[in-house]
Order: sequence, then C-alpha cells, then structure tokens
Amino acid sequence: MRTSVVAPYAAYLRVYEPLAAFPEPERARWAAYVATRPTGTPAAPEPPSPAGLTAQEHRSGLENLLATPPVIAPPHESEDAYVHVLDGIPVICPRQTRLRCWTALAELRREYPATVLDVFWPRMVIDQTHVEHERWKSAHPDVHPHIHSSTWHVPVRWFVLFAPDERVLVPAAEGAAAGPGELYYRTPMVQARRRVARALKVLRDTVEDGALITGLESVGRWLEEFHPRALVELDYGGLVRLLGADDPAAENSVADVAEGLAALGSGDGARASAAYRRITERWQSVRALEHAS
Repeated sequence: MRTSVVAPYAAYLRVYEPLAAFPEPERARWAAYVATRPTGTPAAPEPPSPAGLTAQEHRSGLENLLATPPVIAPPHESEDAYVHVLDGIPVICPRQTRLRCWTALAELRREYPATVLDVFWPRMVIDQTHVEHERWKSAHPDVHPHIHSSTWHVPVRWFVLFAPDERVLVPAAEGAAAGPGELYYRTPMVQARRRVARALKVLRDTVEDGALITGLESVGRWLEEFHPRALVELDYGGLVRLLGADDPAAENSVADVAEGLAALGSGDGARASAAYRRITERWQSVRALEHAS
C-alpha cells in the first residue's frame, strides 16, 4: 500500500546503474539488497516509491540538524538505494547520503564565507566534517555521487537530457492529501549523453559562452562517469505541488527546452526566445515561493 508522504521542495537527478557496474564486494551487497526488496505482488507489500524514500531521508536529515551538536553528515554511509527495472534488469541508484552531505557542504564553503556558515553550524563541526570528507576522497578518488539535487527549481540544463514522451506520471494515492502525485522523466544513459552532445553543439554554434553551456558541460562530464547501460531519472519531488496545476502533465518544460534548441538550430531566434521565456517565467514563479511568508 502506498503511504501518504510529503516530499521536500527539491528536484533530483539520479543515475541508476546495473549491478555489473559495481565492484565486488559492493556488487554482491546490492544484488542481495535487490533480492530482498518487496515485489509488489499479492504476497508482498508494494516497493517504496522514490518519493517515500526521499521523504524518509528528509526526516532523518532534519533530526540530524536538530541534534546537539548538529550532525552535518551521518557517521556511516547509507546502505539503501533506489531501485528500478530497465529492460527487465534491475538498476541501482545508491542513496550515498553521507557523500551527498559532504558534497553539499563543500559547495556551501565555496559559495559563502565562513561567517555565514557559522550561523548554521559550529565552526568545529564544519571543520571536522570537511576533514572527514577530504580523508574519504583520498581513499575513494573514483567514487562519484549518483544523485544531484536542486531546491525550489529544476535547472534548465537537466531538461536537456529527456524527451517529452519519456514523462512518467504517478497519481496520488486514493484519499491522500499530499498533492497531485509524482512526476518523473526517465531515459537510457545513451540517449541522455546523445542529447547533451547535440545540445552543446547547437549552443556553441549559436550563443555566447555562459552559464547554460558551462552547466551542461558539467552535467555531461558527470554522466560520463557511469555505466553506458545506466538509467537517468529526473524526479520533480515536492516541486510538483508548486507548479500551479492539479495535473502534473501540464508541466512541459522538457518540451519547451526541446523546442528552443530546435529553433536555435534552425536559426529561428524568435521562437527560441519565446520557449526560453516560458521556461524562465514558469520557474521564477516557483522560486519566488521560497521567500513567501
């Protein structure tokens, strides 16, 4: 039975890899994890949805922040994962909660001065967490996060990876008051990489270097770290509740990005500008809610 959960106002870009992508003994551990998961059959409960797992993770994160002293990153890595089936083969997206917390702190340290971070955590906790991350990176230089997250909006560069017909809508549970349901896009890795390459060619030929090109290049490099038979997923998370429509199908940013790139490629600047304006206006209205009282 699907439970009613309220996901945070964040979107997630996930990569699911086949078991063959993981070295031993991690491969054996994930194989056992998949084998013991619920199947959704009459004899077993329905597997937890990504939204349910994300909500659980969010609750744990809040508990850690409220602890004394606060915990920026958990002491041990998560042993859980998101699981999907691609062409009959299970694919795994490790949660990597500790690694993602470390990565988030590193990004905050680059973006904000220490005096700002001191408002949120004691300096000693920040410094110790940083030292632990650096020590772990030295021992695991080839391990990368399988999940990127974005609060209060979906970055435009993420939409490039998908096609409109790859949208997956999950209706809200019957009688649930959590909102309109769940919204995903899912595509094979080979398609995601191909779309990034095509989009970069169009952008480099038609616009000046800027944040969109730099960001898309970064996404492309990240995708190259994973198995070619992986699955890429965009999960709108709790943002689906802020899009101003009861029907998640009304959200068409992926189609707008595809139209804008096609227009740029054909030299139709006016149509490209119109598509880009629709996207930015839609997500500016969502981001404005972050500061609403």
